[in-house]
Parts: sequence; structure tokens; C-alpha cells
Amino acid sequence: MGWLEQSIMDFTGHLAAKEPVPGGGGAAALIGAVAVALGSMAGNYTVGKKAYAAHEDAVRSAIVAADGLRERLLALIDADAEAFEPLSRAYALPKDDPNAEAALLEATRGAVLAPIGILQCCAELAPVLETLHAYGSRLMQSDVGCAAYAAAAAAECAYLNVLVNLRALPEGRQLDAQVRPLLDAALPRLRAVAEDVKETLKI
Repeated sequence: MGWLEQSIMDFTGHLAAKEPVPGGGGAAALIGAVAVALGSMAGNYTVGKKAYAAHEDAVRSAIVAADGLRERLLALIDADAEAFEPLSRAYALPKDDPNAEAALLEATRGAVLAPIGILQCCAELAPVLETLHAYGSRLMQSDVGCAAYAAAAAAECAYLNVLVNLRALPEGRQLDAQVRPLLDAALPRLRAVAEDVKETLKI
């Protein structure tokens, strides 16, 4: 049974236990999926309302994009867990095994893919939430703000899981130079949405 078939109680129970998976990557993907779902909800409460008809096409497009991102993020929960298995086997190889170093490098390169994918999804969510903030129902703006804060947290968590793997790779610095801009571009946009919502809701 994949992690997607687990209940929230079971998933968080395994996350809390002394077990290798799920871990930080799976948690980041789940947080990201929850963020996307909040955005979708805000969009779905907007479409069909006369007050927002002028921007309905933009909101509908945002919902479609969000639904795709949610599917990708949920799939990455399992992908992150599956990537740990070869990494665990590689770490278990005897140090004097002539294949140990190559196996570890290959497994580490595989393990970094899911958190990079999670970070990419969070980056792609930023313009979606900007659209929902600009054109979505005013009654749903707290949910858009929550989505933005959650997406920023998911992006940061995903990046940490990238870094912990890059440290073991000789090309780690070069890969980081390619990945870090995703985080640097996404965080200001996500936080701007969230902070603007907070300012708007202040009494």
C-alpha cells in the first residue's frame, strides 16, 4: 500500500515513528498539496459568482493549474519514499565494497529528484495564488493566505531535503546553483500574497 492510501492518522503516526519513511520530503509534499487544495477551494467558491464574472476565466485557469499541482505533489510523497530504499541499501554496503561509493552516488542522485520536484511545484503555485488573491472571492482570502504560508513552508522544507542530499554529491554546488533560484523566486511571491492578506484582514 502506498502512502496515498494511508489515513492522515496512519501517515502522521508513521512520520512520528522511528521509521525511515515517510520523512521530511514526504511531509513537504503533503504540506504543499494541502496548500494547493486551499487555493483550489478559494477558486471553486469564486466561479459562478456574478461579482467575479469579469475574471472567471483567470480563476478557472488557476483551479486547473492547482489541481494538476496537487496531483503531482501527492505523487511525490510516494516518489520520495521509494527513492529512500536504494539509498538505504547503499548506506548498508560495507565500506570496503568496491561498488559502495558508486552505489551511494547513484542512490543520492535519485533521492534528490523528489524534493526538487516538490520545490518546483511550490514555485509554480506562486502565480496561481497571486491570481486567486487578485480575483478570488473576498470571503476566501484567509484561505488563500493560508495556502501561501503553507506553500512557502513546503518550499523551504523541500529545499532542506535537497541540500541534505547535495552535500554527498561532488556536483552538489553546481546543482544547488540550479535549484536555489527556484526557492529565491518563489518565497517572496508567496510571502507577499500571505502578508497582503494579513494586512487586508487586520481590524
